[in-house]
Amino acid sequence: MSEYAKPLPRITELNEPHWEGAKRGEFLVQRCTACGHIWFPPSPNCSDCLSEDYEWTALSGTGTVYSFIVYHQGWLAGYRDELPYNVAIIELDEGVRFINNLVGVDNDAIEVGMRVEVVFEEVAADVVVPRFRPAAS
Repeated sequence: MSEYAKPLPRITELNEPHWEGAKRGEFLVQRCTACGHIWFPPSPNCSDCLSEDYEWTALSGTGTVYSFIVYHQGWLAGYRDELPYNVAIIELDEGVRFINNLVGVDNDAIEVGMRVEVVFEEVAADVVVPRFRPAAS
């Protein structure tokens, strides 16, 4: 593992289950036990019915590229060595949208609707970040 220069996630009591799941290779989000709605990013209550009763549930980690952009200017120092780099909105098969980077694909080959799957990257001691790559056929 090389020196990771990008910002690390701010792990809090609320989002810690998501990051602990990533260490185990699981993509965890919250699911309301009152209405069944799932959501990300973490929140103390359901974004649909406002219930405070939820659990953490593993998603498939597969989905499609909903939208994307390729940055040609590095606004943060940690990204400048990777220019140009992409940021995509991934719509997971379960309906949750997640903003992330696509790895293992040239920026010119990214397309809206492309099937993707989650992979997990250890970026620092005790920090694993989900990323997405083109899905295996």
